[in-house]
Amino acid sequence: MTAPQALSFATADQAEEGARAELYGVLALLWLTPPSAELLAQFRVAVTEAPEAGAFLQGPWEALVGALRSTTVEQAQDEFDALFGGVGKPDVLVYGSHYLAGFLNEKPLALLRQDMAQLGLQGDAQSGMTEDHIAGVFEVMRYLIAGDDVAVCNLEQQRRFFRTHIQPWAEQLCNAVDAHPRAQLWRAVADMTRAFVQVETQGFDLVE
Repeated sequence: MTAPQALSFATADQAEEGARAELYGVLALLWLTPPSAELLAQFRVAVTEAPEAGAFLQGPWEALVGALRSTTVEQAQDEFDALFGGVGKPDVLVYGSHYLAGFLNEKPLALLRQDMAQLGLQGDAQSGMTEDHIAGVFEVMRYLIAGDDVAVCNLEQQRRFFRTHIQPWAEQLCNAVDAHPRAQLWRAVADMTRAFVQVETQGFDLVE
C-alpha cells in the first residue's frame, strides 16, 4: 500500500490510475466497516510520505496512517458504532440521498440505480445497504478506473459518475463526521476523503 499523490488525468499513466483505484477501494472499505486486525497490520507498514514532496494528499494520508496505527480493533469498532451504528437513526448517515434530498431512498438513489444499470452494474441485495452508501459509489469509481471493459471503464464514464453521484455530497458527509464529538479515526478518514474528492474534482475540471 503506497501513499497517494495528486494526479493529473491528462498525463496519468497506468501506475497512477492504479493508485487512484486503490485509494477509492481503501476509502470504501474504511467507510463500510471498522478496520480488521489484518488491515491495521497493513497500515503499520504503509508508506507515510507521498512520492512527491508537498503533494496535496500527503498531509491527509500521513494523518490517516497515523490514526490507523494508533487505534485498536476494539476502539475502531466502538467509534464506528457511535457514529454509524446504534438503535434507530445513526448519528452520521453515509447515504447520498440523505444529503441530496433530505431523506433516505429518494430520487438520487433511483437515478444512481438507473445509471448503474446503464453501466451493467447492480447493488448487492444481501448487503443490507442501498447503493448510495459512500462505500458503494466509491467501489463503482474503483471499477470504472480499473475495470477491463473500455466501453464502460473510461475517463468520461468516471467523470459523469463522479460529478453526479459523489461530488455533490461527499464533503457534506465529511463535515458531519468532523462535527461528531466521538470522531477520531473517522475524522482522519473524512479528511482524507475530502482531500481526495477535491483532487478528483480538480482533475476532472482539467479534462473538461
